[in-house]
Amino acid sequence: MARTTRTTRGDRTGPESLRRLLRREIAGTVGLLSDEHDFAVMRRYRTFAFDDHRTYLDQMEALLRSRASQGNHTSVALFDPDEYAVYCDEAGLDPDAVTSRARYTAELAAAGPTVPYDGRPLADLLPELVDESVRQATWEYATEMLAGLGPCPVCGEDRGRLALAHATRLLGAVLGTAASGALHLVCSVGTLPQSLFSVLEADRRENGAVDVDEGEALELTAVLALGIATGSPGGLVTRTVTPGRPDRVYGWRLRPEGLEPLTAGEVFDAYCTDVTTGEPIAPEPDVDYCAPPDLGVEQNHPH
Repeated sequence: MARTTRTTRGDRTGPESLRRLLRREIAGTVGLLSDEHDFAVMRRYRTFAFDDHRTYLDQMEALLRSRASQGNHTSVALFDPDEYAVYCDEAGLDPDAVTSRARYTAELAAAGPTVPYDGRPLADLLPELVDESVRQATWEYATEMLAGLGPCPVCGEDRGRLALAHATRLLGAVLGTAASGALHLVCSVGTLPQSLFSVLEADRRENGAVDVDEGEALELTAVLALGIATGSPGGLVTRTVTPGRPDRVYGWRLRPEGLEPLTAGEVFDAYCTDVTTGEPIAPEPDVDYCAPPDLGVEQNHPH
């Protein structure tokens, strides 16, 4: 039988084909300048080639589409020029160098919030990326503040850790006592060095199981814990959406011992009053403003 010789042209075992296959297994991250201000700051660097933000975004989107068409996985991170300058200064790098920007972007991929590029236009991807960045920043700020509270003067335990444990129990009780359906939780805390606001989307099934995003749950727990530990004014509001039924809205005030239930009238007033003018607002249709269920959690001051 005649022996045939295989060539590497078009052969999946040839060097070029193997390298092409390997490139598909290498994950990449791009740092995105999402707004005009950040873009203008980067234009001070000679090695930054773009003059127009719209053109920059169009070219970035074309690059992402090209990588996706080749089977390459790419994550997108927000590129902060101010943080980049600090990073270069601390690392002894020249900020006006492409290699420095690449190194900073690699650091973002390792420690910062990213979202995978999935073919969506950047206009649709950016809000998710911004939300993820805000969520991580809020969590980092809240946990840093909790860590600085020091030991409890009564029991000597770490006050931040006690507050986090208490907030975790309270959040579990809030989710566990909600009716089945889509849950929308909002926790707000004021009069700290900066006000905090956290949102958690969850889904409670008929069998009682609750599906939550772990990152959102950690953020809300930290914000709730900080509000309780510092005695700051704030609240936690839950909205349950169940098909075929009116939405149910109820909530609690933050207190040093935990959560104090709002009456149905207080919830109605909060939702049906213009916060700027104090004028009444018509209630939403198909919404019940209720008192919250009993959480069944002992509301002790976490020292």
